Amino acid sequence: MTSPRTIEILPDIPALVNHAVSLMVARICAAIARKGHCTIALSGGSTPKQLYAALSSQNLPWQQLQVFWGDERYVPPDHVDSNQRMTRLAWLDHVNIPEDCIHPMPTKDADPHQAAAAYETEIRQVFQVPAPHIPQFDIILLGMGDDGHTASLFPFTDALEVQDRIVTVGNRDGQARLTLTLPVINQAATILFIVTGSSKQYALGHVFAEEGDDRRYPARLVRPQGECIWLLDQSLGKGLA
Repeated sequence: MTSPRTIEILPDIPALVNHAVSLMVARICAAIARKGHCTIALSGGSTPKQLYAALSSQNLPWQQLQVFWGDERYVPPDHVDSNQRMTRLAWLDHVNIPEDCIHPMPTKDADPHQAAAAYETEIRQVFQVPAPHIPQFDIILLGMGDDGHTASLFPFTDALEVQDRIVTVGNRDGQARLTLTLPVINQAATILFIVTGSSKQYALGHVFAEEGDDRRYPARLVRPQGECIWLLDQSLGKGLA
């Protein structure tokens, strides 16, 4: 059984960011109170960048977080397109979080498949969950593109079919990316989608439709056992009516 999605429409991006901060802080604190730490997988994008900047001003026990990424472009960590770089500049460099609590996706290997395997090994070591069991993240942040992709799970790509791994290689126009797979995404306790912009109305309508093409609109395949919250800005959410 998957849980029903919750859809919240906020009047603008600042309001969405503020609400996302409140949701995240509540779930971070709840996870820490329950088990002593909180595991998070982060996304890239301009709106998450604003969320990360807002999180940097929060007073949280940063040493009790374990920070991962849900996907990454296969570029060096200092590259302008790196999700890790963006997150460090907006958030992680501004808080007292130990470096061994930060787990970036490795992008220096010549072979991205070896890098995906190495990241899977690292996740399993931190979670202490051996294969074939699936670790459960407390929070996974996701976005959605105009084409309905999420993380680096793009329409009609092989990554959508991977069931026996928790990290794989995504592909966009011939460019490799690392990405969490659907089995581990759907195992999360909380999925938080942050999606903005009217250009995504068409794809979102197909993602939310009762019936549709999962391979054409991969965000349809996110059906977690835990809670699934979609935060939309008004320019996007008004198209759902």
